[in-house]
Amino acid sequence: MEYTKPLAKLIEYFQKLPSIGPKTAQRLALHLLKMPLSEVEKFAESMIEAKTTINYCDVCFNMSSSNPCEICQSTSRNRDTICVVGETKDLIAIEKTNEYRGLYHVLQGLISPIDGIGPDDIRIKELLTRVHAEDIKEVILALNPSVEGEATSLYLNKLLKPFGIKISRIAFGIPLGSELEYADELTLIKALEARCEM
Repeated sequence: MEYTKPLAKLIEYFQKLPSIGPKTAQRLALHLLKMPLSEVEKFAESMIEAKTTINYCDVCFNMSSSNPCEICQSTSRNRDTICVVGETKDLIAIEKTNEYRGLYHVLQGLISPIDGIGPDDIRIKELLTRVHAEDIKEVILALNPSVEGEATSLYLNKLLKPFGIKISRIAFGIPLGSELEYADELTLIKALEARCEM
């Protein structure tokens, strides 16, 4: 089907978003066209405002409209623990649990030689500087359980060992409510490795 040019352009832009295929892009575009003009204007303004006001924190590299970010400025956070994550979305996921009260360090990616991303392309130097300069007692590696996450965790572990601090990694394993027979072997291995005493 041929779309009118403005609609085709809108659908094309929606398709550039992650996980948005042609059908979803079409649905979003058509929904947007049904919205009142005032709502569409507010939507567009909020996108422009977010793009122009949100930057990266100079301390932890989290996305924020303030610098340092709200987490780094907070006096209620445990300042001797840093949780290392790959992206801001990982930080948000951990914050939603309301369990972790320390600081963060966002690497802005993971080591991935196949994609041409090496240790110098992410925020590893800045992490080492923080650990050296601040009174850090523990670094928690909360990186994705992927090949890239494993490679980055091993590399960071090697670099952080000489500091004589505690280095831990979040556990991975069987999700709550799932069945063992459907878990893949790597997940089962990780679940067994991360077992704890009852």
